[in-house]
Amino acid sequence: MRIAILGNGGFGTAMALTLERAGHAVALWGHDASYTASIAASRKNPRYLSNVTLPDSICVSSDAKAVLDRASVILVAVPTQHIRPVLLGMSGALAGDVPVVSLAKGLEQSTGLRPSQIIAEVLGAPERAFVLSGPSHAEEIAHGKPTTVVVAGPGDDALVYLQNALQTDRFRVYRNSDLLGVELCGALKNVMALAAGIADGLGYGDNAKAAILSRGLVEMQRYGLACGADPKTFFGLAGVGDLAVTAFSQHGRNRAFGELIGKGETLAQALKSSPKVAEGVWTAKVLAAEVEKHGVEMPIATAVWRVLYEGMSPEHAVTQLMERDPKAEG
Repeated sequence: MRIAILGNGGFGTAMALTLERAGHAVALWGHDASYTASIAASRKNPRYLSNVTLPDSICVSSDAKAVLDRASVILVAVPTQHIRPVLLGMSGALAGDVPVVSLAKGLEQSTGLRPSQIIAEVLGAPERAFVLSGPSHAEEIAHGKPTTVVVAGPGDDALVYLQNALQTDRFRVYRNSDLLGVELCGALKNVMALAAGIADGLGYGDNAKAAILSRGLVEMQRYGLACGADPKTFFGLAGVGDLAVTAFSQHGRNRAFGELIGKGETLAQALKSSPKVAEGVWTAKVLAAEVEKHGVEMPIATAVWRVLYEGMSPEHAVTQLMERDPKAEG
């Protein structure tokens, strides 16, 4: 099977490696022509995923038409905020009925849309838009460490097709019809991981982090229910699974970004010192408006937004959370 991957960042590169090992013909696209050419020549991706070598069998190119040619599956591995311009820029080469699978975990700032909604809107074909999510750090996938994820989208036949296409002996894929819930999990867990990282930066320890994650999961599910998602999804791979790995792992970008904030950096300073995208930074901003619109109580997510965008000190945010009125758990 020929698989096209749009985005040669860490996750796109890791997926190229694992799918090539499974015997697929893989083509990897990058927007930066000069850097992409250097990857093609050196077979190294030092900016996003060091310590791996891409085999010569993986086509690496900034020519979208060549990468997409005869693809059976298209994976979109670019950050949420770039999905729309990237796909619009190659819309002519995206015609047909090939499934397009988002690997991004966020919400578009200008519209509040989820990645699959952006894909469906650009292509004018919601039946082609899917998402792959779950606890899946690129650094581990690239080295063939066992990973389990979930693919979600419309139509069970299409999900079975994608499950069979993407699963390998080291990359297990479950399927889920709750596209809304899976994508909300992926976006919201990044905000909670920022909160966990802030607690790390403040030196608050394991008790605080466990409280953030357990109560954060409640907030995630609460928001999901308000939007019409299946509550069970939040206790699966895309929910609690991805939340745990993002908040605890050394590879977690959002956790690491939050730690910088907890240690006293401003949003601008942390953005400048972090070359990799922490999707939760942008999701927190979108979520602040959505929470008000849906009338959902999300004190942790709201606190993260206030720290990032309103200049509230992390210490004050924690104090406000701890001094909220006593209530029953739930």
